[in-house]
Amino acid sequence: MTTFDEREQGFEAKFIHEQDMEFRIKARRNHLLGVWAGGLMGLAGDGLAHYAEALMGVDVTNPGDDHLLKKIDDDLSAAKVDQSADDIRAKMDQLMIVAKREITTGE
Repeated sequence: MTTFDEREQGFEAKFIHEQDMEFRIKARRNHLLGVWAGGLMGLAGDGLAHYAEALMGVDVTNPGDDHLLKKIDDDLSAAKVDQSADDIRAKMDQLMIVAKREITTGE
């Protein structure tokens, strides 16, 4: 195997690792967001756990934060919870930082 082949394999492995980490961080952020939003809607126990798990899957079926933001906004509105899209987006940003720290440090 040449040095070029070894470098190529190294870059591929790094790319795969980064993609995996990004997926895990976003899934964790979405879970935390589900716990937050579900709590605002008065969910508890299994209902809260199911809601948080459902949000983890939103990004898989519809990639991008806009779909997730719309789902949470619609769910909060249906539950008569007053949160603006800006408030939800700010919480998403805050929880992304938390999720990144948790995943990268193993907390």
